[in-house]
Order: sequence, then C-alpha cells, then structure tokens
Amino acid sequence: MKSDPFREWVRGCKNGIPIGLGYLAVSFSFGILALRSGLTVGQSVLISALNLTSAGQFASLSVIAASGSYIELALSQLIINLRYCLMSASLSQKVDRAAPFFHRFFMAFGVTDEIFALSVSTHGALSPYYTYGQMSVAIPGWTLGTLLGAVAGNVLPPRVLSALGVALYAMFCAIIIPPARKNKVLAVIILCAMGASVAFTFAPVLRDISSGTRVIILTVAIAALAAWLRPVKEEDAP
Repeated sequence: MKSDPFREWVRGCKNGIPIGLGYLAVSFSFGILALRSGLTVGQSVLISALNLTSAGQFASLSVIAASGSYIELALSQLIINLRYCLMSASLSQKVDRAAPFFHRFFMAFGVTDEIFALSVSTHGALSPYYTYGQMSVAIPGWTLGTLLGAVAGNVLPPRVLSALGVALYAMFCAIIIPPARKNKVLAVIILCAMGASVAFTFAPVLRDISSGTRVIILTVAIAALAAWLRPVKEEDAP
C-alpha cells in the first residue's frame, strides 16, 4: 500500500519535535560562541541554516577565530562529518524504491545522528516525506536557537554569557560519560584524546600548530590507533 506523503510528513514533524527542542537548546550555545569568535548575527544564523552539523560547526569556530585557512576548515569538516556519508549510504537502502532519485539528495542535507536514528528505525520502506517532516522541525529549531544565542550575546551581561557557555561543556559531558562508563576501551580513548589535546595546547612546537590542524591530526591519529589496537568485532558491533 502506497504511503500518503502528507501523512508521512506530519508523522515526521511530530516525531521530530524532541529533536527540534534539543537543537534549540544546543544551538543557543553555538550562537553565543559564534559571536565571541567574531561572526555577526547574520553570519551565525546563515551557518546553522546551511550546515545543520553541531560538532562540525563548533569545531569550525576555533578555526575561524584563529584565522585558519580554507583548507584547514574544509579538512576538519570533512573528517568530523565523514560519518554522515556512512549514515546516508545506510539510509539509502531503506528509501522506498518507488521514490524518485532526487529525494536522496534532499534527504542527505538533513542527515544528522538524531534524524538518522529515527529514519532508519522505521518499519518497512522509508518514505522521504517522513524524513522531510523531521527536517521541517529540526532545521528551524537549530537555526532559531542560533539566532537567539547570537542576539543574547549582544544583550546579556558577560557574567550571564559565561554561565550559559558552560552548557556547551555540559552537553559534551552528557554525550561521552554514559557510553564511557559502559565501555572501558572507549573511556581510555577519551582520556587519551584529552591528554593529547592538552599536549598540543602547552607543549613546545605542538602548541604552535593551528587549532584546525590539531583537530585533523588528533581525530585521524586517535581513531586510527584505536581501530588498530582494539578493532570492534563483528559480533560486538551494534
């Protein structure tokens, strides 16, 4: 039975509400940090409207603030967001075969960890309109949060902004601590990444490397070393 596009879109919107609300809160911090990095309100909002990638956008701020090159910016985004290529490839296998090919291009723009998780977990063939529904809530939520954060950066006192900036680090802790408690190998990898980051910040020679290049080196080196020393066995893969 062929699914109704409008109903699938509405269903996607309803299921995407928690994603939109979460993005609204996280992107508020991005808006504040973007303004601190020298971007205008309009530039901050435009980045969120056209990218929709939290980790990539936060990483880009350090490169922009340090006046890094376009090559550094492009490479850091490629490495950080490379997982979306794998998600898109997996998601393309669930798309309704009767759907026109161009749907895959529009769906790829909105592939995030949360949207992918909802889309791939649907029963049967995936209607592109279900993913569009999630995007219809997630993208405005992420963009609006950035706008509010950037505007607040121009209005709120510095002390309040510093307090709100802590929310970003709390978000990262909430992401890494639960899985690290369950997986000792992952915990060791996180500690190694933290130690290496500290070394690149204070050690002679290493501290002279630009922030964008640091992200590239640490991401590739630590991920490759972990994959080589402790590869995930097929039976243990999620």
